[in-house]
Amino acid sequence: MNEYTHWLPVAQSTDVEVRPHAVHLLGQALVLWRDGHGHLAAAHDRCPHRGARLSLGRVCDGQLECPYHGWRFDADGPCRHVPALPDFVPPASQRLRTVGVREAHGLIWVRVDGDSGDLPAFSTESDSRLRKLNCGPYDVATSAPRIVENFLDMTHFAFVHEGWLGERGHAAHHDHPVERTPTGLIATGCQAWQPQSNRLSSGGAMVDYTYEVTGPFSAVLTKRPDDPALGDYREAIGLFICPLTPETSRVWFRLAVADFASSDEALRAFQHTIFTQDQPVLESQHPKCLPLDPRAEQHTTADRVSLAYRRFLRDSGITFGVIA
Repeated sequence: MNEYTHWLPVAQSTDVEVRPHAVHLLGQALVLWRDGHGHLAAAHDRCPHRGARLSLGRVCDGQLECPYHGWRFDADGPCRHVPALPDFVPPASQRLRTVGVREAHGLIWVRVDGDSGDLPAFSTESDSRLRKLNCGPYDVATSAPRIVENFLDMTHFAFVHEGWLGERGHAAHHDHPVERTPTGLIATGCQAWQPQSNRLSSGGAMVDYTYEVTGPFSAVLTKRPDDPALGDYREAIGLFICPLTPETSRVWFRLAVADFASSDEALRAFQHTIFTQDQPVLESQHPKCLPLDPRAEQHTTADRVSLAYRRFLRDSGITFGVIA
């Protein structure tokens, strides 16, 4: 297994409508489009005829048409029409390099190598009692693993998010278990004092989180709502990252919250405030790629989750955005 065998997000579902849509993933240019039935298709953004960018073309009768010579391709890759030779039947060898593509969590996901396997889970997706919406995308000048590690790290709350998610007077780390899972890891019983854990919080409280790594570049945190009257279920924030290059990333957050009173804009504004506090610190880190050698950076017992994540990446054969 490596990064090419994982499902990774590349766009919002609403980004792909009538026209082809260009995206980048793992340093590669891809094109997305919908066939005549609205089903998604994805391929490398290069016509096999003369190498033109297919994303500059158009969709005709559900087929992707190259902007250069008008060759048309079906969603599963074969060339079906060459306008210069109307009676020509293209051989099976004249086809696109397609990639796996799916839709979930309001996003479009691509797997460069194959189309099997499960997408990163978002456990609260099917809970109708919670409101779902996406925030982003954010383009960040650092590697995807650096962003995941920041998401898993509660000990920066008191400094980066002082007055929002933490306070300097409550910076002490509370130990908690961390376990490996098939998709990464899970850390339960993570606690932090927070003056405002969400947009509607009116006072400080000790908040209990569970963090789960659901793929090499995705993670989910869950917590109980501040109001016990809302019931026995958990709100969640999903982190889904498209690694553009080893040192640049595109980030989405998916919220599943019990707040039905606030507007979409207000919920997104709160999440925007929190992440834009993180972003300059993330972009300042050097090296931008995450070092997997435990001797490359210094650690304490408060970094157990970070170290477990680094071991997971190493054991999974991930090479993109890391330094072995």
